This record gives sequence, structure tokens and C-alpha cells, in this order.
Amino acid sequence: MCHGLKGFKDWGFFPYVVERLARAGFAAVSFNFSGSGVGGDGERFDELERFAHNTYSKELQDLHIVLDAVTNGVFGFQPSAYGLIGHSLGGGIATLRAGRDERVGALVTWAAVARLGRLIAPVTHELRRTGKSRILNQRTGQELPLERDILDDLDAHGATTLNVLQAAGRVRAPWLIVHGTADESVPWGDGRDLGKAARDGATDLFLVDGAGHTFGARHPWAGSNPALEQVVSRTVDWCARHLA
Repeated sequence: MCHGLKGFKDWGFFPYVVERLARAGFAAVSFNFSGSGVGGDGERFDELERFAHNTYSKELQDLHIVLDAVTNGVFGFQPSAYGLIGHSLGGGIATLRAGRDERVGALVTWAAVARLGRLIAPVTHELRRTGKSRILNQRTGQELPLERDILDDLDAHGATTLNVLQAAGRVRAPWLIVHGTADESVPWGDGRDLGKAARDGATDLFLVDGAGHTFGARHPWAGSNPALEQVVSRTVDWCARHLA
């Protein structure tokens, strides 16, 4: 399960979703991307240098490493089928991976970005002009540093290996695309665009009426809610149907 920008594996709903998947009989793996910025106690953004120099290509490689680790039994099990779940940027990265990795037998994206440039659009001009910028963590009020690395990565590979819509057309796994109609960070049109770009076949676009970017979940975790329950139930059912 892949988190998004300014997210981490223990944020809000992630442990809950992993637990629900485990209860349904799946071996579930949640992890922090190497450039997430979260270290130490697993809650604070205290690895700011890593965050500042993170790139989309690094995250794509991180996910490849995790899949290889699962394949090689590093976590104590070797599954016969693989599913990828990603939220926000994590959904975009999961789509990129699924578009090139035949091991992926099911894909679920929550509030996924269809275009990676959206995430740094507010600071793109400053990154080009000065080589650095900052983005706000709304939850903590902390300003997180960004260096030009992420922009250079997108400039170099945005039309090829980091093109999410192109990757969507190569995804062969059954794909559940979930998006809230009131998403304040990634408009639900991104979900629609991913669905249009996907291959004809087993792709389902599930719009959650009135739901925002995190489907009503917060951090610290304060429990589930009806919108999130719809999403989690659909996700577990999708995995059960296509990974059995």
C-alpha cells in the first residue's frame, strides 16, 4: 500500500486498511517511501533532506524494490498473486508500476493523480527560478523543503516513464479507481481521466459522493466513517474477487 506526498505508512487510515485486508486473509505490506521525510518515531517529518531531494523516479524504484522483496520472501511469505493500492501520489506511482510489472494482479487507486506535475504546480515557478521552495504540511503547519530534483526528474521523464496516463493504458490488471467528488486536492476529473485512458475491460470508476481527498479520515486516527467504509469495503471486495 503506497502513501502520497506528505503522507506516511502510519498516517490516518493506512493501518486500518492494512488490518482490514489482513482480516480478509491477505498478507498486506505498507511502507514509507525512502524520501517520505518521516523517520525516527514514524510520525514526525524529521528527515527533511531526504524529503527535499525526493523524486517520482525514486518512489517508482522504491516500489519495485518492495515488490522484489515480497517476491523473494523477505517478509516471510511468497504470494501467488499481487495487488497494489495507492492513495494520491501513491496511486500515481502504483499505476506507473502496474503499467510495467506483470506481477500485479489487481490495482486499486484512491484519489490518484493522473498527472504528476499537479502536485508541484504551486511551486514550479519558484523551483525553476531559485532551485528550491517549500510546501506546507497542513496538519502540522511545518514547511517542508523541496529542491529542484523533483522538477528535473519530471522534466526528464514526464513524457515517458513518469507519464501516468500512458501507463494507465498499459495496465492489464483489474483496476478499481476510487475518487471523492469533493476532493479538494486532486479533482475527481483525474479519476475520470485515468478511467478513460485505461484499457477496455476490468476497470471500475467508483465515485464517492461528497467525499474529500482522504474520504473523511484524519490523523491522528479518530475512527472510520461511512464514506471511508464504502471505499475500504469496495477495496477488500475487489482484491478478494481478483486475487483469489
